[in-house]
Amino acid sequence: MQTFEVVSLNISKEKGVPKTPVEKVLLVADHGVEGDAHAGPGHRQVSLLAAEDIAAMVEKGAAVSFGDFAENITTRGIDLAALPIGARLSIGDAVIEKTQIGKECHKGCAIMRKVGDCIMPRRGVFAKVIIGGEISNESPGYYGF
Repeated sequence: MQTFEVVSLNISKEKGVPKTPVEKVLLVADHGVEGDAHAGPGHRQVSLLAAEDIAAMVEKGAAVSFGDFAENITTRGIDLAALPIGARLSIGDAVIEKTQIGKECHKGCAIMRKVGDCIMPRRGVFAKVIIGGEISNESPGYYGF
C-alpha cells in the first residue's frame, strides 16, 4: 500500500476561475465536492493535481500555487498521472476512482501564455466519488488498499 499527503483542498463557486484553498471539504458519492462549481454527475466530479507538478511549473517561471489549475485536491508523494484508469484512492473515509487523465487547456490560458506550457492536459487527473466523506489537509491518503 502506498501512502500520500493531501496538501491543499480547493473549491470555487463558478467555473473558469482558480479555486480557493479551504480547510476541509465534503466529498459526496456520485456527485463530487459539495459547494464546488464542478460538482455533479459524470466522470469528472473531482480534479486532482500533484504538488510536484505545480512545483515544476514554478521552476519554469509560473507564479502559481495550489488551486490555480482549478484542482480540488492537491497531493504530494504519489504520481497521479501514472495511475491507471480505475485506480481507487482512499482519502480519510472517502474513496475516489480515477476516470480520466488530462483535459484540453482553456483557450488563452494565462499560464500557457506566460510560461509556454500547461500541465493540465498531461498531468491533471479526474475522478468520481465512490464513497463520500469529509476530508481535510490532515486526512491520510492511500493507494493500493
